Amino acid sequence: MTKIALSPPSGSRDFLPAEALFRDHIFKLVKSVFSVHGYAPFETPAFERLETLSGKYGDEGEKLIFKILKRGDKAASGEADLALRYDLTVPTMRLYAHRRNELPRLVKRYQVAPVWRADRPGRGRFREFYQCDVDVIGSASPLADVDVLLTLGDVLQTLGLEGFTIRLNSRQALQALMAVHNVPETLHQTVLVALDKYDKIGPDGVCAELKVGDLPDAVSQTLIQDLESPDPELAIRSRIESSADGKQSLLEVDAIASKIDPFLVGGKVKVDPILARGLDYYTGPIFEFVVEGSVGSIAGGGRYDGLSSLFMKESIPVCGGSLGIERIMSLVQAKNDFDPTVGALCYVTVWDEESEGTALQLLAALHDAGVSAEIDLVGGQIGRQFKVADERGCRVVVVQGPDEISAGEVAIKEMTSGMQQTVPVSEAPAVIKGLAASLSGA
Repeated sequence: MTKIALSPPSGSRDFLPAEALFRDHIFKLVKSVFSVHGYAPFETPAFERLETLSGKYGDEGEKLIFKILKRGDKAASGEADLALRYDLTVPTMRLYAHRRNELPRLVKRYQVAPVWRADRPGRGRFREFYQCDVDVIGSASPLADVDVLLTLGDVLQTLGLEGFTIRLNSRQALQALMAVHNVPETLHQTVLVALDKYDKIGPDGVCAELKVGDLPDAVSQTLIQDLESPDPELAIRSRIESSADGKQSLLEVDAIASKIDPFLVGGKVKVDPILARGLDYYTGPIFEFVVEGSVGSIAGGGRYDGLSSLFMKESIPVCGGSLGIERIMSLVQAKNDFDPTVGALCYVTVWDEESEGTALQLLAALHDAGVSAEIDLVGGQIGRQFKVADERGCRVVVVQGPDEISAGEVAIKEMTSGMQQTVPVSEAPAVIKGLAASLSGA
């Protein structure tokens, strides 16, 4: 018999209850902030038609799409017609184009869901991971960009990740940079992909990539000259501003930054003319959030007014952003001691087989009162049941032995302090509810 590997596939993870509860806690906080800012949930399938995703993520992204082979009689062809979703943005635009007549003129949407990429797994890099997105569909106003940025900043502040920096740039500014340096249009994406790695590999690494590329020497030399200058950001900005279009695009980004700055809690904003997000569909302002202690960005996004035209006749203005929630959760967990209750709050013991009905009646009363409670499923002596309750993480244990049953009472023990009290059965739910409030610090 072939031995089956018990570990999950490379690039994926299992989560035990404490880990899953922590993740659920973070997702709930994120969704609550999104809701406060007026965003409503969208849901899309885990897989899409292959043509829906193809051609949207650049050459490097195209290679990372998880393709699904045809099934049934067509399986032998080895061809793919479906794919696991690569991100949440493209499926959102497909959904919007399909059902826009059922939606208002302005849509503020969020989605929290897993995505899949056929990437090489590594530290903090997974093939299956969650994204948390917000998008504003139907507004060309820079205030929409501001709204997205302040919403994502509010999430980080709520999660306790203060000290972040929002890096802002414009895809139009980068196009102006390409024009000023006479980069052939066919090589724009190659240069942008190299620049996109600036914060990871530094100016020397970017210069090395430009030297081995297909750029004409005259083009690569001027780019490298800017990147090797004492202040690369100033040198690149000066190049961009030498073009009228480039100067105007940077002024627009400066205006967004000035609107955000007074209301940004826990972070700061800076215009970074080197920032170049690699995805093909960006058309205007782009951004990334970075925080000390994290390699790479923890959120990113921008404006992609042209993406909708791939699914419908007209182009709809859209801007949005995505939280790198897996990286964020690692940072939050490192900063805080989250101690989730894995089991229910209250553990109802079962004295013997004859008292099972009484225990179930008490359990039902606790549930009706909104108390998190579970009944013993192991059996045996009460002492053993207390040990199971402790292993389960229950903080209150109730006992109804023959004496308590005949008196119409229940014994309630708080596990941490050891304090015990006996109360009428009818009062037990309210008493345990009060204990829950005190144990949670309410």
